[in-house]
Amino acid sequence: MSSSTDQRRNVAVRPRNGGAAAVNGFIQNVSSRRPSLNDSLVGDVQAFLIDEDQLHTFDDLTKVNPVTPATVLKCLQARYSLNVFYTHAGCTLVALNPFQPIPDLYSVDVMREYHYATQPQEFKPHIFIVAEEAYRNVRGQLEPVNQSLVVSGESGAGKTWTSRCLMKYYATVAASSPAVSCQDTVERIERRVLDSNPLMEAFGNACTLRNNNSSRFGKYIQLQFDRDQLLVGASVQTYLLEKTRVACQPASERNFHIFYQMMNGATDEQRNDWKMPRSQCFTWLPNSEKQIEEDSFHETVEAMVHLGINTERQRQIFRVLAGILQLGNVSFCPSTNESQPCDLDERSEDFSQRAAELLGIPAEKLRTCLRVRTLQAGKQSVLKPCSQAECEVRRDCLAKVIYGRLFEWLVTFINSCICADTSKWCNFIGVLDVYGFECFQINNLEQLCINYANEKLQQHFVAHYLRAQQEEYVSEGLEWSFVKYQDNQSCLDLLEGSPISVFSLLNEESRLNRASDSKMLRVRLEKELGGNGNISWDKFSKVPHFTVTHYAGKVGYQIEGMVEKNKDPVPPELTGLLQKSDNLLLHEIFSGKETEIPNNKELSKVTVVSKFKNSLESLMKLLLTTAPHYTRCIKPNSDCRPLTFKRKEVVLQLEACGIVETIHISAAGFPIRIPFKSFLQRYGLIAKCSTSGHLDADPDPDSAGVLQPEVEKLLGAVLPHHVSRHDHRSLVHCGRTKVFLTQPMLDLLEDHRKRILSKCAFTIQCSWRRYQQRTRLACRRAATLIQAAVRSWLVRKQIQRWNRAAAVIQDTWKKWRALLKALAEAELDDAKDLAEEDLPALNPVVRQRGSVQLSSFQEPVPVCGWPMGLALASAPSITVSLTATGFQKMISMMTSLNLPSRRGEYKVKTNQYKQGIASIRAQPRGSVKLHYQRSPLLYADMQPDLKSDVTGFNEILLEKTL
Repeated sequence: MSSSTDQRRNVAVRPRNGGAAAVNGFIQNVSSRRPSLNDSLVGDVQAFLIDEDQLHTFDDLTKVNPVTPATVLKCLQARYSLNVFYTHAGCTLVALNPFQPIPDLYSVDVMREYHYATQPQEFKPHIFIVAEEAYRNVRGQLEPVNQSLVVSGESGAGKTWTSRCLMKYYATVAASSPAVSCQDTVERIERRVLDSNPLMEAFGNACTLRNNNSSRFGKYIQLQFDRDQLLVGASVQTYLLEKTRVACQPASERNFHIFYQMMNGATDEQRNDWKMPRSQCFTWLPNSEKQIEEDSFHETVEAMVHLGINTERQRQIFRVLAGILQLGNVSFCPSTNESQPCDLDERSEDFSQRAAELLGIPAEKLRTCLRVRTLQAGKQSVLKPCSQAECEVRRDCLAKVIYGRLFEWLVTFINSCICADTSKWCNFIGVLDVYGFECFQINNLEQLCINYANEKLQQHFVAHYLRAQQEEYVSEGLEWSFVKYQDNQSCLDLLEGSPISVFSLLNEESRLNRASDSKMLRVRLEKELGGNGNISWDKFSKVPHFTVTHYAGKVGYQIEGMVEKNKDPVPPELTGLLQKSDNLLLHEIFSGKETEIPNNKELSKVTVVSKFKNSLESLMKLLLTTAPHYTRCIKPNSDCRPLTFKRKEVVLQLEACGIVETIHISAAGFPIRIPFKSFLQRYGLIAKCSTSGHLDADPDPDSAGVLQPEVEKLLGAVLPHHVSRHDHRSLVHCGRTKVFLTQPMLDLLEDHRKRILSKCAFTIQCSWRRYQQRTRLACRRAATLIQAAVRSWLVRKQIQRWNRAAAVIQDTWKKWRALLKALAEAELDDAKDLAEEDLPALNPVVRQRGSVQLSSFQEPVPVCGWPMGLALASAPSITVSLTATGFQKMISMMTSLNLPSRRGEYKVKTNQYKQGIASIRAQPRGSVKLHYQRSPLLYADMQPDLKSDVTGFNEILLEKTL
């Protein structure tokens, strides 16, 4: 397999003139080197590549036939030329870096479109499809499973941008709650999760030859979800920060972004506080004239504010960073006397003074610690002056340890802000963004660890997909012919194997308490590991080095300085000095750290390689417990030019990642594997509701032999009967313990299940609505009966009350009438006649009209006659004296005569209050009785003076008498 791989690689790196000529040359070279392919494969490739106008339509490379590096490369190039940057390759997604912003490719509307789609796989390939698939798997078709999104590729291929898009996607689609009360909390979590990314990029990314925003550390971000699949928090795990970049930057590269952000975005007030005048230049800030998009100081400060870093803490952070820059300008001069420390020039004295003030430590003690080493001889301490080289190493070591501890504190603070309690989240989606494979002109321990991490990730892909799936097919009884692939296990054995490996020898050399010898280490590597085919040496090179054949190519590593970097020594006097810093942040970071000199055993445990290896092993264990999703980022050209596709560089990356082998396995295999028990639990209702097959009542869940026939019955109920058995096997296969499915078959099962569930739901809804309607009708009838009964009862009660009241009224009225009748009879029959008085003769007219005559003088006039009609004269004041007997007659008389004056012309007074009441009955002239039924004055107005005009029965027609 290795020979065939080298064969393809040698063919791929040949210069191509472009177009069909290059592809034909590629095909001819393959055919000449591998005659076993004959002319059939060459003819198939040529026939496939003839129709170039249709190559861009292959959104999944498993549809390419035949699958060769040439056909895959040509399809990717055709899609890239049309600004299509994502392509499916079986279980992986191939992402080509456009090296320029693409409008509306990652907008919120596009996110929602993929999120709310019923079948996102039917849309165009996109990173959001992978994100949505992982998100839906967390909710679980069968059972919720933690997910991992592994983003891999070379440096500059777009891994950091892809990880940023994934985080933005989940923060958008999984952080929306219908509850208004918790909306502020959700937005705050979303904001903090997103702001953690630019802050870590500012402190952990740098501009390199291959990438303007290269990650100089690895990170695994766990996005935490609750039972409702809402984003409730996150946590960040980091791996191997390249802190040597603080003090040593490769040629044409830059330091970390945060230093340039401070230089470009700080105000004059901040510069004065940081002791950084605009005219000052810093040794550790090369290529500062190069401006890139990541040099946004305002964005970093805004992210700090959103994460809860207050102004005072920000000031402490930036003063520490400014102190590191000032420390880089300190230079040492060799001393004329070896017993004396190295000298500092005048400018270095000034720089060291500024650095000490910014770091909050005494300047004199800082100079002493940098130039004098403390040796422990028994219980006594001996001070020894350092050489110029040792002073520079101690200065660089101080800067690296401060920046490394500051970065660790920052990650811890971010986790404390965004991490949720374990009781609030139940599943997570991990986004892995590690440094890409690197090969520079000079490679050292950092590149060795970075490439080792990429080897581990490639082996995870090989073990989880390329090897494990094929072995499972064979063990489950599938007819399968193995697809050969490039296995990088031998390279991992070289680097981390037991008992002898590169790392073990490097740790052993670091364990020795002596200065390292690069030539001796090279000799030992050659002696112990010479039998491994993945390591080689250039015998003609004068610089001690070794070359490792990685899965992505050969890389030569320089041995000089590798042991010292692996030790990563921190002088205890420097850490002791920082513990006493007046800068509260530095004091907090270094508090609790041991200042004593560690022994040899402790040194062996804290080497850079051992720490990185242990952290990487824990990451691999975590990945094995999750369902992985792979995204392969491809770098179209090494110059980072927009929309430039170099076939030579792309085909090398495709071969290194095993894309062609992945396509072969994905096209012929079954990406979905479900155990029988879980399969029946989810899809058993299809057979129960189908007329073509029924499951047994209680199959033995632990017996695969019993479950397999039931699974076959279920599949027979789903698959159309006209489909041949061969087509059945291309869609689904029943193994010994699992069901192997293709994505179309899984979609078919899900559609059947949804239809049955919809039908059942419709039946339940009909029954429920019928039950509700019947219940409402019965309630309405009952309410009508109750209302009728109540109303009839109320009417009967009302009528009874009316009858009783009418009887009482009638009885009372009858008694009243009887009483009145008795009183009238007694008054009329038994009353004594009044004494006859001498009365003036009546006017004949008055006598004829039956009216009373009013005397012209103001004397009481007896009124004789009933009913009476008052005719008042026009005299200004007339006094009328009426005599009546009987209570009722007195009341009637008072009512009729209690009249107010009309416009002051006359006045009527009664004399019953002063002269007593006399009967109005005149002395009868024979046998005469007066009877009256009802007086019209009973309805008269009692108080007519309150009105403007007197109306009613009291307005009596008054006539003048002659």
